[in-house]
Amino acid sequence: MLLLALGLAACEDSSPEPQAKQMPPPSVEVMTVQEADVEVVRDYPARVHGSRQVQVRARVEGILKERLYEEGRLVEQGEVLFRIDPERHEIALRRAEADLADVRAQLNHARREWARYSALFEHSAVSERERDRAMTDLEQAQARFAQATVAVDDARRNLGYTEVCAPVAGVTGLESHSEGNLLEWGALLTTITQQDPVHVRFALPEEDFVLRRGSAGRGHSAGLILPDKTPYPHPGEIDFTSSTVDFRTGTVSARAVFANPDQELIPGQFVRILVTLQHLENVFLVPEAAVSQGRETPQVFVVDETDTARARPVRLGPVVHGGRVILEGLRKGDRVVVNGHVALRDGMPVNVVGEGAR
Repeated sequence: MLLLALGLAACEDSSPEPQAKQMPPPSVEVMTVQEADVEVVRDYPARVHGSRQVQVRARVEGILKERLYEEGRLVEQGEVLFRIDPERHEIALRRAEADLADVRAQLNHARREWARYSALFEHSAVSERERDRAMTDLEQAQARFAQATVAVDDARRNLGYTEVCAPVAGVTGLESHSEGNLLEWGALLTTITQQDPVHVRFALPEEDFVLRRGSAGRGHSAGLILPDKTPYPHPGEIDFTSSTVDFRTGTVSARAVFANPDQELIPGQFVRILVTLQHLENVFLVPEAAVSQGRETPQVFVVDETDTARARPVRLGPVVHGGRVILEGLRKGDRVVVNGHVALRDGMPVNVVGEGAR
């Protein structure tokens, strides 16, 4: 019996072991990449400013007689805003015109005298000294006439200044003096803010400034996002960028100009500005999650024709709205793994379950 039991045990130990089950290849989703041109756009907080803010001042003294505009209203260039009492300046103009008439009469007399004395001198009827005196009287009369002409022009100009006109088109502020006040020369009456176009001021981070400056003349266009998140319909252009970096903030001051025909933009308003920093040609765009870090460089997994995953080192570009830009490392038609690549290793077979194109 003992020998029989040992024999049966020996037979059981010599039976073959079952084979281990082989794991199926991991499932992945891929996308077929194509070359494309990409705009690198960033948005920054910004504030709207009037393109010009002009002070309207009195250019003559007098009593402020009338205000002819509604405060806060849009006015046109050349529109009359204030009227200063003109009586004093009308009198000054008439006095200057009367002086001019008197001097003109003296000049005409001096011309006649000069003509007479010069003719008599040719016939030796008067001395050279008398002829020279007549010439001097004529020259002095001409000088007085020129001075009187200037006085008339000055008085006429001052009378014109009694109507204070808008130097630019824009929105008016509050008046600084009400009717009946005595104004001195240079008294501030109001301000006008020109709102078409407007200036939008913002700050570029240093790295974006360097990127934009290296774009070989591109990157001057701009757009706006209004406070209600809607896009502003009129494009703008960056017309100024500071040449220095603010060491306190690490940013560079910049300004863009936007047309504002409907007065939709208001000075002091906060908006977001969209700046085109760079234009990249013939690059590839993949989801940012498809990029992983290899031993030395960033990498993506590419599935070859035998459905084998291959780790491909790549040179990265900036992140844009559509994903991550790949500058080098991919070729047209490559199938890049976009989902399921976390556990992949180079050379691992895969099961492609989904495929798209970009």
